[in-house]
Amino acid sequence: MTYTPKSSPPPPGPGLPVLPAVPAQTAPPARPPENTPARSTPPAAPRRTAFAEGLDQLRAAATTEPGRLRIIGALLALLVIAFGAVTAWQMTDRAAAADDVLTRSQPLSSDAADIYRSLADANTAASSGFLAGGQESAATRDRYERDIRTAAEKLVNAAANAEPGSPSTATIAELNRLLPEYKGLVERARTYNRQGFPVGGAYLRYANEKMQKEMLPAAEDLYKKENQRLGADYASATPYPWAAIALGVAALAALAWAQHRNYRRTNRVLNHGLVAATATATVVLLWLVVGHTVARAGLDDSYDHGVRSLNVLHDARIASLKARGNENLTLVARGAETKKVGKETYDAYDYDFGRDIKALAAQLAAAEKLADDSSGERPVTAAVGNMTEWKKRHAAAREQDEHGNYQQALDRVIGSKDATGECFDSVDENLRTALAHEETEFKRAAGDGRDALTGIPAGAAVLAVLGAAGSVLGIGRRLSEYR
Repeated sequence: MTYTPKSSPPPPGPGLPVLPAVPAQTAPPARPPENTPARSTPPAAPRRTAFAEGLDQLRAAATTEPGRLRIIGALLALLVIAFGAVTAWQMTDRAAAADDVLTRSQPLSSDAADIYRSLADANTAASSGFLAGGQESAATRDRYERDIRTAAEKLVNAAANAEPGSPSTATIAELNRLLPEYKGLVERARTYNRQGFPVGGAYLRYANEKMQKEMLPAAEDLYKKENQRLGADYASATPYPWAAIALGVAALAALAWAQHRNYRRTNRVLNHGLVAATATATVVLLWLVVGHTVARAGLDDSYDHGVRSLNVLHDARIASLKARGNENLTLVARGAETKKVGKETYDAYDYDFGRDIKALAAQLAAAEKLADDSSGERPVTAAVGNMTEWKKRHAAAREQDEHGNYQQALDRVIGSKDATGECFDSVDENLRTALAHEETEFKRAAGDGRDALTGIPAGAAVLAVLGAAGSVLGIGRRLSEYR
């Protein structure tokens, strides 16, 4: 078998051009059909948030016993801390309100009542001095000056303790404006009266009108506002701290559950850390409940047997001062002022005297019912007897005045013997004694209530931190067994 080589193309002959080699043609790339969306790289999955990743880790940890123990320990510590924090917060508010009751709102309420009493008593002293004419005694003059000075001092104190921009501030400013005007009218009345000019009586009646229609209503409004402030402080101090109590019960229930779980899994009766946490939570809860109950009882007692009695006695004293002022003005006016009630016409000041005496009788009856011991009841009973005698002497004085015996009527009102002024002074003195006794009772009861809350906020915070540490250490002891 012979090998025959492949023949190659003959070389081009002479005269024939040599053609260049044509490269092999490749098919053009297929164009995608129109309206066909271009292919794109699929988007990467969104990055997960740290919270989601943490939640997954927490879920994974919860499938193991060490992970569950860590979660239980954190929740126990958080619950105990929350219990202590809420207890400290609520009891701080209540302790502050109880302190305000004792040191701010009730004293300011008493100051407001003293402002009213001082103004009314100054008006009474001014009318008594006017009736005495040139024989005005130094005691009457000193009493008037002392009342004006007391009212001014109490107004300064009230202004210093009032909230800026509050209605009380506006009332105090109004009284500070009216007080010098009233003093000026009284001084004019006194000056003309000593010179024997009848116009002095007109000035005194004008001064009394300013006192009765502008100053005393403003002072009464201030008294009511301060009493409302006192009531608000009581309302803040006495409610039970239910949020703290609920958290305390929840913390104890959670600690009990954790110890029971520990016992079931390890057969160990006690875990020292959890027992310590339970003990601290129990102490805080008992301290909270017992301390607030004692404080509430003290504050309630201070209100029922202190504030209520003080309010009634203040009202009684004010009614007696009004009655005395109107009794004096009956003689000053000499029938110049009348009041028509129905078909009857009365002397205006004598009619108001009768109304004030009825108010005094009602307040004294209420004060006798509220008195809870002989020391408080005795001066009120004496004041009732003085009021009864006062009414008798007043009737006798009015009888003399209506028969034209003006000097005899005057002697029965401002005289040195068997006059109505003696009865008024006795009523006022007995009411002052009763007020001092009830003030002492209030301070004792309110002080006991405030003192029962002392230390609870700080103690609850410290014990809560110790309880949380005990929870963490107790759970940590169990976790150490897995290492």
